[in-house]
Amino acid sequence: MAVLATGSATRTSTQTTSETVFRTLRVVNFTAGWIGAVGEHRRASQFHWSRLMPTRPPLLLSFATLISNFDRFAVTPMLVLIALGLHVPLAAVVTAASGYFLAYGLSQPLWGLLSDRYGRLPVMRGTLIGAAVAGLVSALAPNLPVLIAARVIAGACMGAVVPASLTYVGDTVPQQHRQGALSDLMAASALGTGLATAVGGLLAGLVDWRSVFALPAICAAGCAVLLRRLSEPERAQAEGVRKNLMAVLTNRWALLVFGLVFVEGAVLLGTMTFLATALVHEGVDVVVAGFATATYGIGVWVSSRLVKTLGRSLAVWQLIAIGGTAMSLGYLVVTADANIVTVVITALLLGGGWSFMHSSLQTWVTSVAPEARGTAVALFASALFLGSAIASAAAGPFAERGSFTLVFGVAAGVAVPLVIAAAVCRHRYQRRTLVAG
Repeated sequence: MAVLATGSATRTSTQTTSETVFRTLRVVNFTAGWIGAVGEHRRASQFHWSRLMPTRPPLLLSFATLISNFDRFAVTPMLVLIALGLHVPLAAVVTAASGYFLAYGLSQPLWGLLSDRYGRLPVMRGTLIGAAVAGLVSALAPNLPVLIAARVIAGACMGAVVPASLTYVGDTVPQQHRQGALSDLMAASALGTGLATAVGGLLAGLVDWRSVFALPAICAAGCAVLLRRLSEPERAQAEGVRKNLMAVLTNRWALLVFGLVFVEGAVLLGTMTFLATALVHEGVDVVVAGFATATYGIGVWVSSRLVKTLGRSLAVWQLIAIGGTAMSLGYLVVTADANIVTVVITALLLGGGWSFMHSSLQTWVTSVAPEARGTAVALFASALFLGSAIASAAAGPFAERGSFTLVFGVAAGVAVPLVIAAAVCRHRYQRRTLVAG
């Protein structure tokens, strides 16, 4: 009954929170796209808002991306609290997080094929409803097995949101504006990540960890309804599941990008999960740890603005080099000593690494197989979160023993060959594309 009461109270407060976040996203998207698009905004002001600004993503896609990221990262500062509440070891609770990431990653090919076949928006609406149901079950879970099962289902459903949004941008935004549009989408992602670690930690500490699962569930249900306002974009005619898969899996550049993003997911997302846990292990309050890691969202937000500016003068491989270097330096900082200051610095640097490197890889994958873009983007996201899940599962036992120096040190070391390989390969791809063109 207490849980139901909490869910009811949370539902009421969530409506206000959702409206506030939605208004914030409106201002964010408006500001981000204002420069260079004022005339376009005026001409399009009488049309449907999904067609207002073809150089950036629709507001509702940004909101959906925010919800997806909130749901994915909210568990980070709560691992210890969940372990205490359910009276299970920390390593066992990490299974719920890694299971979410694993389901998120493995479900991507299915959603990509379905979106190529039936459309981006129908897939998003259906999976958001599924995620809402799974989120509410997570909030009411009486034991760890039920929680793990609910988080796996939630991860599988939320797995459709970001790749479908990326594909929507690929379908509607011209190539020359695409990295800027993806940077705008990434800014919404950063806001969701920051709210997850800050608000998630706050709710878990002041109310209960169960309320943190209920919040994105309610927002997801509302977003599924609101997405009816968007129009389905034109896309290449679906050629069948087998043909789409073969078009991507026989493309050497596509396979290369999948491999790169797999390692990026392991280094950045899989390892970043333990930043807040490392602070809690050192005796830091879970709310403070949540706010410290929430600076990752600030790093992504600021860096995404820089990417849009520097992207006009720097080559993509140079943006990748900047991002990968920031990732490696960030983990080196926290390897030396895990405290509030070093975690904040690391989170900011990782946010920069994500904006510079990952947005470049995203732009790359939207162009390697345009005839099967939904499938390519879905496999890309699958590789990202598969790497994340494997890394978090592998690092769980070391986190249980408090060996965070080893976990962060390995991530810093692996980031070095990753950035070298990604920058060099992207440079070669760009040269070959120019020659072919």
